[in-house]
Amino acid sequence: MTENADLEALRGEVRSFLEAEKPHGWRDASRTQEDFVKTQRDWFAKLVKAGYAIPHWPKEYPGGGRSLAEQKVIYEELAKADCPRLLLSFVSTYHAFATLHECASEEQKAKYMPRILEGETWCQGFSEPGAGSDLAALKCKAVREVRDGKEVYVVNGQKVWSTMAQFADMCLLLVRTSSEGAKQAGITYLLMDMKTPGVSVSPIHQIQGDEEFSEIFLDNVEIPVEQRVGEEGKGWAVAQATLASERGLTLMELGYRMRGALGRVAELIRTHGHEEDRGVLRDFGTLVTEVDAVCAIADRFLDNRIKGVERIGDASIVKNAYSRALRAYSKLGLRLGGMAEQYVAPITFGDLNTGNWMADFMNSYAWTIAGGSEEVQRNIIAERMLEMPREPKSWVV
Repeated sequence: MTENADLEALRGEVRSFLEAEKPHGWRDASRTQEDFVKTQRDWFAKLVKAGYAIPHWPKEYPGGGRSLAEQKVIYEELAKADCPRLLLSFVSTYHAFATLHECASEEQKAKYMPRILEGETWCQGFSEPGAGSDLAALKCKAVREVRDGKEVYVVNGQKVWSTMAQFADMCLLLVRTSSEGAKQAGITYLLMDMKTPGVSVSPIHQIQGDEEFSEIFLDNVEIPVEQRVGEEGKGWAVAQATLASERGLTLMELGYRMRGALGRVAELIRTHGHEEDRGVLRDFGTLVTEVDAVCAIADRFLDNRIKGVERIGDASIVKNAYSRALRAYSKLGLRLGGMAEQYVAPITFGDLNTGNWMADFMNSYAWTIAGGSEEVQRNIIAERMLEMPREPKSWVV
């Protein structure tokens, strides 16, 4: 069979699986945090069993070893079928996997990788109240000591904006073990069990009603030295493996999901009597074009990667295109739906296109910040792609 025939055969297999197994009514089953977690875990377990949960993992794992072209087919079909996004397991299957696969010891891989496939949930303890965009400024302190005959790191500090930390079993934790030399030189990378005494988690209630992020407080938390990844003081290099986890496939999937959600805006046009309103139809046409452009840009980005072509800044273009389109989508829905739609539409946890237009509109602005703000992405495009001069450090606002 040719490569294209193989891909179409895979597409047929995935479609057949989704027709039989995709969860129906999952939005209604995700109206509370508890129900959202159950829906996510059940769907992840089904995808693991079918071999579609971790196509980017090595081939020794179930469903792993897929080419980028095969991964694209799987994510396209998941998005088109409007299945739940794997939000709860995203840090586990991407960030934790990348860290373990590239930097961990063989013993650590053997211990933790199978547990991820069994449903163990990971979170990320990187950002701090004073170390967000400047991550190297983190102050969460770890001191190496011997306690009860075992070498441990005793950790004190705070982390913030940790996705799904309230449901996590494990945490990818950056700590400061030295203040000497460059900021990056004193950072160490640890794997922390979230049930360790001294760990407390406080969910952050967001403006649209979700609690996607949490604060993590660490009070004399003892983490065994064998749960360190890499050498002490070399955690910054390990963190780069974590942060370099796949983003292109995610943005392609999100683009296709937003294209599918355009039907919700079309329904608003019909139910609110705007079929003959030229201004509304013009704005809807503009939105459709913008969403199609996002899908085309993401497709081209991935197609180039499949061919081995990638420029620094390509992912930034996709990211900015998606976040702007998401904002335009929710803004038009909010305008057309008015107060009536806000009263009757509940929030779906873990979804960007919930149908509660005020919640979706507010959440869309978070996407202009998450994963690198629009301003940061523009700088990357300007300086790294267009080779424009860097902003002088002496400038003051």
